[in-house]
Amino acid sequence: MAEFHHVSVMPEETIGGLLTSRDGTYVDCTLGGAGHAARIVRCLSPAGRLIGIDQDAAAIAASRQRLDGAACRVDIVRGNFRRLEEILAELSVTAVDGVLFDLGVSSPQIDEAERGFSYMQDAPLDMRMDGTAPRSAFEVVNSYSEEALARIFREYGEERWAKRIAAFIAAAREEAPVRTTGELVDVICRAIPKAVRRAAGGHPAKRVFQAIRIEVNDELAILEGALRTAVRHLKPGGRLAVITFHSLEDRIAKNTLREMARGCICPPELPVCVCHHQPEIRLLGKAVSPGAGETARNPRARSARLRLAEKLLPSASQRTDGREGSSMECQR
Repeated sequence: MAEFHHVSVMPEETIGGLLTSRDGTYVDCTLGGAGHAARIVRCLSPAGRLIGIDQDAAAIAASRQRLDGAACRVDIVRGNFRRLEEILAELSVTAVDGVLFDLGVSSPQIDEAERGFSYMQDAPLDMRMDGTAPRSAFEVVNSYSEEALARIFREYGEERWAKRIAAFIAAAREEAPVRTTGELVDVICRAIPKAVRRAAGGHPAKRVFQAIRIEVNDELAILEGALRTAVRHLKPGGRLAVITFHSLEDRIAKNTLREMARGCICPPELPVCVCHHQPEIRLLGKAVSPGAGETARNPRARSARLRLAEKLLPSASQRTDGREGSSMECQR
């Protein structure tokens, strides 16, 4: 297996927005190759702590090596961030100073053909971020009904030709199971008219592969709950950083954070507030995108969006601890 090497997106903006205390406890829910985590630990004192979570065995091995020798305490846990509540309880952690989500698929997962994420390399259909998970892309493609496939392609891939592609897959697997990424690409290309492929530009399988990957790893279903769990465990003044890479997950992140930042949720026709709902967080500016220099160096960063939020004091609509908008300066 190739070395797990992933270029972290917007590292300066992310760490600068996330960290507020050298002695704090921070959770990286998508540890990967520890690109962001390595920057976090360099900013922390020996009293600080990093908790890293990832479901990919290769990522866990790479991050252990990269974070070896950190001055602060480091706990690395193999698991999905849907288990954030349980993981923190297992580590006897009740409140943290910051939580990071760097969503999507990492470069090593795309580049290693045997993982089955890439439509550019022929490999067995897999796409599991956790190699021990029971459901792979093979099961999705070959056992889901034609209607279910069309729904997934339409909802998770925003694929215009979802119904036609699903029909072509259903017809193809009647002859023999679709076993490899190359076979699936061939079916998709046959389903989309040649003139449409030429006019659209880009790879015709991109949206379908994204949709299948999301379904295999249950990526969207767990995101809102994980964000709410993270906010619940933040200390007042603690920060949440979320990096998204496609419109579906960004919409979930945006709407969830916006809802948690709202005050009154009474119907607009009521003359006075009766809900007494208090915001849990405040949003720290608008979503940030990578600069031109970064996208030139790392084209995969082009679609990334960074959203930052800060936990509010209980029953407060704004900060009262004198650190309005502050973040920690550190050597990176």
